[in-house]
Amino acid sequence: MKRVLTLLGFVIGVVGIGFVMGLTNMPGAWYQGLEKPAFTPPNWLFAPAWTTLYVLIAVAGWRVWTRFGMGMLFAIWLLQMGLNFLWSPVVFGIHNLALGLAVIIGTLVCILLFIGKSCSADRIAALCFVPYAAWVAFATYLNAGLLVLN
Repeated sequence: MKRVLTLLGFVIGVVGIGFVMGLTNMPGAWYQGLEKPAFTPPNWLFAPAWTTLYVLIAVAGWRVWTRFGMGMLFAIWLLQMGLNFLWSPVVFGIHNLALGLAVIIGTLVCILLFIGKSCSADRIAALCFVPYAAWVAFATYLNAGLLVLN
């Protein structure tokens, strides 16, 4: 029962903070006025995509936390989470696409590092991060495109 409650805590925490970050850092008129790179998804896609990814991120964090505690792998998980939550205020709050690009590149590096380090320790945790890595790589392209075009 304790493991289930811990998992529930991770999911509620990650999805909840992501939800709050999204609500308090809406793209708004500034973003709408930017020239967008090719293949920019419709706005409605971001909320369900991130909700799904946040659940997978939470499961990976929970697995690492319950199996290894506060070690290097969980520290990497925490770092990528902090960078993930920092991106929206940087881009949508202070409208800094260059700093946003630096943050998202740092996030992607942490995600790939997490996958690499967790592959042998916890394959399921690593696999939970694969769609996240793909999405953040795509988001990095979008951020770079916004910076170049604007």
